[in-house]
Amino acid sequence: MTSRLGWLDALRGIAALVVVFDHSSYTFMPELRRELMPEFNTSRYGIMVFFLVSGYIVPASLERRGCVRAFWIGRLFRVYPLWAAVVAAALVAGVLGIAELPDFGRQGAVTVAVAHVTMLQELLGTPSLLLVLWTLSYEMAFYLLVVALFTVRLHQRSAAVAVTLAVAAAVSVAAGVVLPVSALSDMVGTGPLVAVTSVAMAVAICCASATSPVLRMFGGVLGGVAALVLIPFNGTVPLWEGLVILAVMFLGTAVHRAEHGRSTWRRAALAGVAVTACAVSSAYGHGDVSHFTRRGWITAFLLAVLTFGAGLACRRRRIPRLLTGLGTLSYSVYLLHPLLLAVFDHTIGRRRQDHPVLEAAFLAVLLPLCLLTHRYIEAPSQTWGRKLAHRPGIDGTPHVRMDHSAVQPKEAPLQAAVPHQRD
Repeated sequence: MTSRLGWLDALRGIAALVVVFDHSSYTFMPELRRELMPEFNTSRYGIMVFFLVSGYIVPASLERRGCVRAFWIGRLFRVYPLWAAVVAAALVAGVLGIAELPDFGRQGAVTVAVAHVTMLQELLGTPSLLLVLWTLSYEMAFYLLVVALFTVRLHQRSAAVAVTLAVAAAVSVAAGVVLPVSALSDMVGTGPLVAVTSVAMAVAICCASATSPVLRMFGGVLGGVAALVLIPFNGTVPLWEGLVILAVMFLGTAVHRAEHGRSTWRRAALAGVAVTACAVSSAYGHGDVSHFTRRGWITAFLLAVLTFGAGLACRRRRIPRLLTGLGTLSYSVYLLHPLLLAVFDHTIGRRRQDHPVLEAAFLAVLLPLCLLTHRYIEAPSQTWGRKLAHRPGIDGTPHVRMDHSAVQPKEAPLQAAVPHQRD
């Protein structure tokens, strides 16, 4: 398959397979997992590749449209329909007793539901209904930051933003700054934090999508500030890693700018070196702690960067159809595989020895299901979103659309999926 964007699908296809292995290895390949994880953290490899792809594509889609309202419509129709279907299926499976739901402690159903609807639940002190949803919280925070930079016209400085975040991560480790998990939730309470954040997010999106320049700027800044507060002070990963995640996404944006002539390759390369150096030094300084082996994390991070670089180098080559097809299904793979595993674990149980045949059988069941969800949920919802985003008065209306013609991408970007996951 020859496509200027096929290499991105190939990257997502590769990362999707690694993500599936990372979770399914608990169930089907426990012996191999115990040997592999200290040397190569497959979880971090997968999410870093996906974050680089998201950073490359998502800001470009906003700048191509030049309309914040159309951007949010596209994002909502891209992410929410399948998310809602899978979350509903998980709840049904829990009620039927064929899968185990997480313990939300004393949090009420309304608080949990609202936190999940914002997709910031992992940054609001609420456990994710499905563990893999944690990275969607960082994706949503990235969207808010991208819109904020766009509304204040600083979106062209993605390389500088990436380096700043990476340096902040390294400095935090060097200074010994360690914040408790969900520190802000513990301080003010999860319920109040969810309420305030959900209202602020709704106001931010509505105002940033308004016709008034003052309201647009207010909404963009409000959303950006919310993201910058939640990630360092209420994240569930270490402070330095939360900052590295954002730096990686903005690094992907810097690469896109260089490729399309809106920045220089020298600037993107320097940003890549700085982000990589700061990320590696941060992980090394963090040390080996419970559920974290710095050697495995560093190896995974470096391989993720090299994988993205190899994909970029092959962007004008013919891409195998199998990889591009897997990339197309990657969001379905991301959301469906943990649900299918949860049902298997609860009904049959995990294996004590490696069973490669069961691993292959799991993929043989998962991929056809993903084909169905992509065809009947993802693809139609994306089509509806595009139609709505291009309706008169939404995308292309002069008084709503910002004039960034000087920085428009030269090609329509592929919609990015957001398949990530955590141990």
